[in-house]
Amino acid sequence: MSPDEKFKLITRNLEEVLTEEELKSLIESGTPLKHYIGFEISGKLHLGSLFTLLKVKDLQDAGARTIIWLADLHSAINDKLDGKLETIQKAAKGYFTEAFKALFISIGGNPDKLIFKLCSETYAQNPDFWLTLLEIGKTTTLARTKRSITIMGRGELDDNIPTDKLFYPIMQAADIFLLDINIAHAGLDQRKVHVIARDSANQVKTHALKDNKGNQIKPVAIHHPILLSLTGLPQNVQGEKDEIAMKSKMSKSKAGSGISIHDSPEDIQNKINQAYAPEGIIENNPVLNWTKYLVFYEPNFDFTIKRPEKWGGDLSYSSYEHLEKDYAEKKLHPQDLKAALAEWLIKKLEPVRKYFEDPTKKALLDFIILL
Repeated sequence: MSPDEKFKLITRNLEEVLTEEELKSLIESGTPLKHYIGFEISGKLHLGSLFTLLKVKDLQDAGARTIIWLADLHSAINDKLDGKLETIQKAAKGYFTEAFKALFISIGGNPDKLIFKLCSETYAQNPDFWLTLLEIGKTTTLARTKRSITIMGRGELDDNIPTDKLFYPIMQAADIFLLDINIAHAGLDQRKVHVIARDSANQVKTHALKDNKGNQIKPVAIHHPILLSLTGLPQNVQGEKDEIAMKSKMSKSKAGSGISIHDSPEDIQNKINQAYAPEGIIENNPVLNWTKYLVFYEPNFDFTIKRPEKWGGDLSYSSYEHLEKDYAEKKLHPQDLKAALAEWLIKKLEPVRKYFEDPTKKALLDFIILL
C-alpha cells in the first residue's frame, strides 16, 4: 500500500485530523504507525463501539499497530459500574475484551491483531509514567484542566467536585506518551485532551515521542464523528463542537438513545422505529447519521430499501449522497429507511449474538448485566 493510499484509508470518514500534514509526513517517513484508542469500562457496549472499530480496522489495514486501552483507573475516577476498581478490572479483562473481539469479527477484522492493555497493569510496569504526568501537568493550567473535564461526560468542575476528577485529563494525555503512540484516536468529544497532549509534546522528556530519525514529534490526533442519539439533538445545545458532540451522542444512561450490541432483533426494530427522523429533514437526523456512518462506511455499498409495489417498489442506493437527496426531496419515507436500517443492523450484529451464545462468554455478559 502506497503512502497516499494509507493516508486516504486512515482519514476516510473522519471529522478531523490534527494535522493532515503531520500525518502525511509520519507515513512518508516510514516511521512505524502506532495507534491507540481508550475506553472507559462501564455497561454493555453499544453501536458507537462498532463505529469506532471500523476505523481501527482501517488503521490495521494501513499497517498500524493498534492498541485497545482498557482504562480501568480512569473508569474508577469517573465512578463507573459500582465504583470499585476490582469490579472494573474484572469487567475489563472479561466482558469488555471479549465484546471488542466479537465486534471486530462482525466487521471482518482479525481480533488476534488487537493489542489489549489494562491501564493499572501498564502503570505498575512503568513507574516513570508519573514523571510524564508531572511534565504534562507543568504545562497545563488549572483552568484548562477544568475545562477539559467535559471529556468525562461532565460539565466543567466546580469547587464541590472531588479532586480526583482533575487527574483524569492529564492521565489521559500522558497515556499517549507512555504507550509511545503517534496516532491518538477518539471521538470528537475527546478533542480537548488530545490538544493538551499535542501542546505538551515538546516538554515531555520521560516518554518523548520520536520518528524513525530520532526527531521529537507531536502525536497526530484523529477524531471520528459521533453517532447521534436516536432521540434527536437536545434543544438549545451550545458550546464548542466537541462539547456539542458530547451532548448529542447516544448514551448508555439515556433510555432509547442507542442500541446495545446485544439487543435482540425485535429490540433493534423497536428502537429504530421510535427514532427521531422527521420527513425531509436532513440536519441532526439520527437515522440518516447512522445510515451515513455505518451502512455507507465502505464506499460503493449497494443498499436496498424494500417497499411494496403500490409505493413504487424497492429502492437501491450505491451512495449516501443519492439517498440523502431522495430523503430531502421526500422521495424516501422515514419508515422505509428505518426498516432497511434495522434489517442491516440486525444482520451486522448477528456474529456478536452468536459469539455470546457460548456459556463462558455469556457468563461474562451476565456479570455486566447484573451490576
